Amino acid sequence: MKALVVDDSMVMRKVLIGALSRLNIGDVDQAADGVEAVAMATQNQYNLILMDWNMPNKLGIDALKEIRAQGQTVPVIMVTTEAEKMRVVEALKAGATNYVVKPFEPKVIVSKISAALGQTAEEECAV
Repeated sequence: MKALVVDDSMVMRKVLIGALSRLNIGDVDQAADGVEAVAMATQNQYNLILMDWNMPNKLGIDALKEIRAQGQTVPVIMVTTEAEKMRVVEALKAGATNYVVKPFEPKVIVSKISAALGQTAEEECAV
């Protein structure tokens, strides 16, 4: 199980890596912007991508669109402060698997990750 965490905040990347570790996902790459995210997604096979929206160089929504344009179907969860319904709809139309608004409770992100990976509630509770 390999994941990519994309956020310009190192603190938020650490929070998301902590959530992934609760699900025994320890093979995690990090990117600080959308440009890095697209490059890494092109070069590696990921089981999951956690993507911020607002980042320098390339927005997460634009990175998501590029990743989808390459034909990649990897689950992508947008993890962002963008809470407007319009933004959520835009992300889902662009191919996001799910959407989490910051700040969030750790159990919320763990649950969304589990759902994106197709894990059952029993597996999640075992963590």
